[in-house]
Formats: sequence, C-alpha cells, structure tokens
Amino acid sequence: MKKKRLVWGTVAGGVIIALALRRPAKASVPTSPIKVQGGLVTGTVEDGLNVFKGIPFAAPPTGPNRWRSPQPIVPWKGIKQADAFGPAPLQSKLAAMLMSQSFTVNMSEDCLYLNIWAPDKQDKQKQLPVMVWIYGGAFNSGLTNSPLYDGARLAKRGVVLVSIAYRVGPFGFLAHPGLSAESVAENRSYGSGNYGLMDQIAALRWVQQNIAQFGGDPSNVTLFGESAGGESTSILAASPLAKGLFQKVISESGSFFGPIRQGDEPIVGPNALADAEKKGTRFLERLKVKNISEARALSADAIQKEAATGFKSGPVLDDYVIRDDAYRLYQAGKFNDTPLLLGTNSNDGGMFTPPINTPAQFETLVRTALGDKADSILAAYPHTTAAQAAKSARQIVGDTVFAWGTWSWARLQNKHGKNPAYLYYFDYAPDTPDGANHAAEIPYVFGTKESQVNAEKKALSDKMQLYWTNFAKTGNPNGNELETWPTFSEPNAQVLKFGSNIGIGSVPNLKQFEVLDQYFVGLRASRSIPTK
Repeated sequence: MKKKRLVWGTVAGGVIIALALRRPAKASVPTSPIKVQGGLVTGTVEDGLNVFKGIPFAAPPTGPNRWRSPQPIVPWKGIKQADAFGPAPLQSKLAAMLMSQSFTVNMSEDCLYLNIWAPDKQDKQKQLPVMVWIYGGAFNSGLTNSPLYDGARLAKRGVVLVSIAYRVGPFGFLAHPGLSAESVAENRSYGSGNYGLMDQIAALRWVQQNIAQFGGDPSNVTLFGESAGGESTSILAASPLAKGLFQKVISESGSFFGPIRQGDEPIVGPNALADAEKKGTRFLERLKVKNISEARALSADAIQKEAATGFKSGPVLDDYVIRDDAYRLYQAGKFNDTPLLLGTNSNDGGMFTPPINTPAQFETLVRTALGDKADSILAAYPHTTAAQAAKSARQIVGDTVFAWGTWSWARLQNKHGKNPAYLYYFDYAPDTPDGANHAAEIPYVFGTKESQVNAEKKALSDKMQLYWTNFAKTGNPNGNELETWPTFSEPNAQVLKFGSNIGIGSVPNLKQFEVLDQYFVGLRASRSIPTK
C-alpha cells in the first residue's frame, strides 16, 4: 500500500500543504567502506552515485567545546553508516522547517557534519573537481538537508559535491569579553564570535585531507554558496586561515565588502568587536548567568529559547579569521586570489523590504538607513510615484545588501588580482511580476525538481549547471557550446543575463552602484584601522 506524505509549497507569500502519495523506498545498496579521519564510513549507491550523509568533520561543539574553535574528530569503532543527514544546527524551528521542507527537523548543538555525492564508476586514476556548498540563512539559520541542495545532478556532471554544516546564531557567532580572553592561537590573542566561520574552515581542511578517498581532487576545490553562504565565501577569500583550501569561488547573492559595522547599522560588513562583545554581554545577562563558564553549563535549548526572543549577530572583526573589512584587504592585496563567478538576482531585495506605498515612505526608509548621506542616493532612485517608490525600495535594498558588494568584489578582483571574474544577473521570473526573488536561482543551479517542471525551465537549469561545473573544472565557465560569458573588465563591464533567454548585457543599476560606492568610500574612511 502506498503511504501518504505532506508536501510543502509556497504561494503568494504563504505556505500551502497538500497530501501526496509516496512510493515505497527502494532498498539501498551500501558502498564499500572508506577510511576517513575518525574511522571507516559507508554510504549508499544511488543512481550511479556514491552518496554519504552525516560524516563528522569535527568533534561535537558541546559542553566544554561550546564557543570554541572546532576540535579534532572523536574516533569511532567499526563502520559508521553515513546514510542520513546529521542534525541541523539549532535555530528557529520555523526557519528550519521552511528550509528543510519538513515538519520534523532534527536539530542539535551537535551539528558538524558534511555530505558527499560522488560518481560511482569513474577512472580511479583521475581525480574529479570538488565543489563545496555553504548554505545561507543570515548566519542565524541554515541546514544541509534541504531538497534544494541535493547534489546529485551536479555530481553527475563530473564533480564531487560536498555540502558542509556550520554553527549559526549564538552558538556560531556569540562574541563576549570572556570568550575573547580565551582566544589564543599562533602565539597571539584575538577576538571572539566567528565559530561558525571556523567550522567552515575546519570542513575545508577535512576536504583537503580526505576527499581523495571519494575520487575528489583536493587541489581543485571550488567554494560556492548563496546569501550568507556567499558572504562566507567572500570572507574566506580574504582570510589568511583559508589560504590554500580552495582554488575557485562561486557566490550567489552574497558578498561581505561593506565597512565595519557599528551598532545595528544595515551594512553587510564585519561587526566591530567591541559592539559584538557588548551584544554578547547583554545576551548573557538575559540568560541570567554571570560568566562564560555558567553559560556553558546551560542547556542548548535554554540558549536557543532566549535567542528566539531576539539575537542577531554575524561575523566579527576578530583579528584572526577576519583581519579587516574585505574591501580594504583586497585593496592591499591581502586576499586569496582565485577565479570568481559572482552574481545577484533582479529582485534580491523584495522579501526584505517593508511595504512602501508612497514616495514619502521611501524617503523615510532611505533617510533612516543612511542619515545625512541620503540626498544623493535618493536622487539616484526614482520615486515620484507610488509605483516608482515601491520598485525603488526593493531595488535599493537589493543593491545595498547584495548587488553593490558583488559588483565591488568583481571590480577589486579585476584591479588587484591575477585571476578573472565572471559576473551574472539572474532575471528568470515567469511566475512573479517583480523579478527573480532572493534564492530563486538555487533550484536551477542544483537542477532540483522546481527547475524541471517544463522544457524552458529545464533548459535554463541544464545550462546553469554546465556553466557552474565548467567553472569548477577549469576556472572558466565557457564551453559545451554555451553562450560566451565574457570576463568582467572595466570600463565597459558586461554580465551574463539569465532569463527566458541567455545573453550579454551591461551591468544593471550601474549608476546607482556608483552613487552607493561614494557613500561607502566615505563611511570606510571614517573607520580606518591598520590592516594586519
């Protein structure tokens, strides 16, 4: 008898639930055991792929390991069955359910696991390129077991696909004077708050040491991520701790090139350590504990419950993982120089924009965010009518949070790097009038079912997968009779536009980027600190 399951879908900003029939699962065939750090693992053979889920890449970050850099793997005896995703990091239950598309999400503080999709029958003498996926979620949510992140279709195009987990929210990004006092490495002290980024680096080190066992080439690794995952790739591209751990970077709607944040400014850049420590101190006060030792003695659920009432942090200028804002590091030539494939979506800002119905509301939005620097920026965004104001509101949020930083990253690479950058603009939105929403490109990149419903969508997905995997293999997305994608160069920079058709065009919103650039130049100059 066929079993029923719940199917999630979204419509008009809400969630709908329907009943569907689930066919009985086929019996899985185990892979041969593989030796990795910690012991032996076995996965499953699925449609020509060896799939491994839930492989630990560090010790559980619990108990005394809470708010510490990832510790060495705890060895196990026998053969570990790597046939199910590890627990998601602790976060909002609603966020986890929406991302996993499931009512039941296994979440735990013990969350440092990764997953691998690798072609089964391959030339054992030829190692395949590796693509390492970093999920998004504003550094406060995210998980690997979303159906959108299934690595099967990309792996079938001749790569080894790895997805990695990292701590989020207060477990991954809590800064505190007590934690900073504990932070000593390389015979130097540093700040606190970047445990989630350290998780990503630990996972990349695991890849270097173990991926050859799965047919992957540790000398040909491409980082790719979306939103906070994309921001993570740009942080790692400018971090000395990640040097040599990857050779290429793909970022989808995510970059981290804003100046150092002070307080709760709407800037996509590192939090000043002093501000982050103050937030951490207030958070411990809300937990009713006196110090870090008492906080480590609390249950993980108690910490997450308090975080749910309001904890927003993110990467911190700790002088260890992050040495300065990435813009200045690139200007100084202090970055990991690799080929880049970068882009944003036409309506990236839509889901983050408050309702704007009048020109006056738009002006209030901009002046509240940008203060006395707002006049020149307001002049760059048409808003004399209600329709213009609503459109410009979505655009300015998308530009400041996503697109300006991505454009700046490509420019900095072009000026200070030896490797090329390729810029894209995703504008395929047949079902929405305002353009492609944030994350809309993900199913097309992974070739998951949302992109397979008709011939047009499938054709777009096939081409995007080819561009992405071509880039992972060679550092150049071109080939396979695809439309030629030019490298980014100025003054006449071009982008590849993904829509109903794929073609070359000029950088969208360029005049607005140039105005925003002047704003950020001034802000950065007022917060100058020596680079390390």
